[in-house]
Amino acid sequence: TARSVPLVPQGPSLDASKKVDLKIIIIGALGVGKTSLLHQYVHKTFYEDYRTTLGASILTKVLAVDNTPLKLQIWDTGGQERFRSMVSTFYKGSDGCMLAFDVTDRESFEALDNWRDDFLEKVIPREQDFPMVVLGNKIDLCDRQVPKETASAWCKEKDIPYFEVSAKNNINVAEAFETLAKQALTTYKGIFESYLTDSIKLTPDDKPKQSGC
Repeated sequence: TARSVPLVPQGPSLDASKKVDLKIIIIGALGVGKTSLLHQYVHKTFYEDYRTTLGASILTKVLAVDNTPLKLQIWDTGGQERFRSMVSTFYKGSDGCMLAFDVTDRESFEALDNWRDDFLEKVIPREQDFPMVVLGNKIDLCDRQVPKETASAWCKEKDIPYFEVSAKNNINVAEAFETLAKQALTTYKGIFESYLTDSIKLTPDDKPKQSGC
């Protein structure tokens, strides 16, 4: 016998088994170790190459968060001031942002405000609670200039998770990326479901449009 199909409309939902593509961007001052952090996370190797990233390069990582398969497209960006306007063109479409600084370089920490403001000003939608984490890199070095308490206080004030990391010794790197991935997925699901909800609300025009004559 043929099975009857219920005609009750189902609520919007995201198929948990379907892979979700998320764009993550890592930004911060020159020389803070953005490329090294990315290679440590994706390839489990310490990438000690001092060539400056020009523009952006992309690495991908596949993982599962809350039983949802994710494909992270992680954009590594150049930190030189003269590339700032070029780098900001890569912000569009990002689902999460990683702000990095070097705990042995006070200026790189003080630059976080500018990097964050520049990102939030250009990203669409312009949400103050955009998925974001801060990484204080190079905790394996002795000549620290930025106390953990100082960085933590800055992040707490802005409600951004803070991670003390070492790309060289692979400390807290995966945890930081996965925390951001989880935040980005939660936001993505919220946007996806609200989009579906809005798309089934039909709002007919009350009046026909007048011609401009």
